[in-house]
Amino acid sequence: MTDRKKNPRVYLQDILDAIAKVETYASEGEHDFFKDGKTQDAVIRQISIVGEAAAKLPAALRAQHREIPWRQIIGMRNIVVHDYSETDLPMVWKVAERDLPALKKAIEKIVKTAED
Repeated sequence: MTDRKKNPRVYLQDILDAIAKVETYASEGEHDFFKDGKTQDAVIRQISIVGEAAAKLPAALRAQHREIPWRQIIGMRNIVVHDYSETDLPMVWKVAERDLPALKKAIEKIVKTAED
């Protein structure tokens, strides 16, 4: 059994899994995202998972990959969780469409490097 508290690969995979779900949920496009509250909720939930998993990564791993904006990723989680009534949907869409694909590539690179 994997000890989630000590294995960063588990958290990296959680990030990739959450991004994959956002890709699926947002696949119908911006118009559908803004008219469907369930899709909005699903995307927001997965963004919170990305941030939570990023926060649980060891500080040393985050320091090795300073090209990734960890503070902003974790901060976005805090915004969507704690300021849920004031969630900025255009910002959520931007994160889903622009930021998460770039993060996915960076995380995949970390995972691949760790496997080599």
